[in-house]
Amino acid sequence: MITALRSSFFNACFFGVCMLFGLATALALPLPRRATQWSFRLWVRAVLWLSRVVAGLDYEVRGEEHIPAGGAVFASKHQSAWDVGIFHVVTEDPAYVLKKELLLIPFYGWTLRKAAMIDIDRAGGASELKRMVRKAGQALAWGRGIIIFPQGTRIAPGERRPYHPGVAALYARTSAPVVPVALNSGYFWGRRSFLKYPGVITIEFLPPMPEGLDRRSFMAELEARIETASERLTREAAAKYPRRVAGALEP
Repeated sequence: MITALRSSFFNACFFGVCMLFGLATALALPLPRRATQWSFRLWVRAVLWLSRVVAGLDYEVRGEEHIPAGGAVFASKHQSAWDVGIFHVVTEDPAYVLKKELLLIPFYGWTLRKAAMIDIDRAGGASELKRMVRKAGQALAWGRGIIIFPQGTRIAPGERRPYHPGVAALYARTSAPVVPVALNSGYFWGRRSFLKYPGVITIEFLPPMPEGLDRRSFMAELEARIETASERLTREAAAKYPRRVAGALEP
């Protein structure tokens, strides 16, 4: 009951903050691109504060020593809406690889374009992959971090979905280090879930991928690292923060 009440209040505050900062970010469109990124970062920090104070949900960062200076590719597990914002706080000037349809959303899509995010048409084939690599190369040259979710969508803890080849193209065609990122956000803030469970989300930056791997070896190693670490983090969360549903422990 307490979790439901706290989640209700948090969700109401969350949508209010999103409306407020969404408007503020849109008003920043005439300003330099950095102003838009600064607005996004402030927006995310406000949501994280609400999450901690209202929902009792905090976070921790592990493996910060694996975050390279300058441009890099961060290949991250994706379990929750929480993942979308966190890289604005834990990395500098991130450029997300995202589906092109998001740019069509009034105001929000305009801010994504102004922030120079990397949009991709999933049905575009090889030509679209080349365009993504070209735009990523420009962002890397500016020292930005490229954020890519190799599975392309949010995946609940314990589920398996294929990894898409876009990240392999970035690995093969740029000289940037590729850093796998594991997390357990879905245990606390599930996909399309109304409830936000109290606890501490962990995001962990793993050692960069070795150089010189062929495409198949790279994809297999990347998936193994991310999935193994994410499963470990989820087990840690379940052991430390068991959830009670109708008097019983939820598995």
